[in-house]
Amino acid sequence: MACRVITVLVMTRHVIGYGGVMSRWAPDAALRLENAALELFAEQGYADTTVPQIAARAGLTTRTFFRHFADKRDVLFLRERELPAVVASVLADAPTTLSTLDLVMFGLETLAAGGFEQWRPDIAARRAIIRSDDRLRERELLKSSVLSQEIGLALVRHGIDPDDASLLGSLAALVFDTALTEWLDGDGSRPLAEVLRTTRDRLQRVSA
Repeated sequence: MACRVITVLVMTRHVIGYGGVMSRWAPDAALRLENAALELFAEQGYADTTVPQIAARAGLTTRTFFRHFADKRDVLFLRERELPAVVASVLADAPTTLSTLDLVMFGLETLAAGGFEQWRPDIAARRAIIRSDDRLRERELLKSSVLSQEIGLALVRHGIDPDDASLLGSLAALVFDTALTEWLDGDGSRPLAEVLRTTRDRLQRVSA
């Protein structure tokens, strides 16, 4: 099982890494477009940036842009397309002796240990862009919903009642999003995995 976790951690780095590492599934053109878009969003704002401008900054054509992204909003979520599947993969091989809540936390903490610390400034910059636009915030909520569903399905495969698994999936996504926000708002001295454990403890305390 240890080998599998290491494999998933490596996959996680490639899937959601913000340090310029090319993932197995994201071609160079997509990463160039992402970098160009983030630069332009920071320079002139999300609303005032157009797809042709992004393509030109990346040295590519608009047609190439639309091969990889549905719209400019989609660029901000390139690194998270496989995030739910990565969490589900971790849960699939989690120790069978864990309690249900510990099983969920195992998945989240394993994910958090995959290199988030080095990406913190870039994640914070991306979050600032998302918060500047209502449609981007809606997309972010959709991402959390997909994560919740995937965790729920993974728990069902562990033999957990579907209704309970759905509830736990929603709680897990909430814990992850809450911890991520607290981690980004902090001074960076606490690892994300530690903030996740603190958030879980708070949830247990208030629900006791």
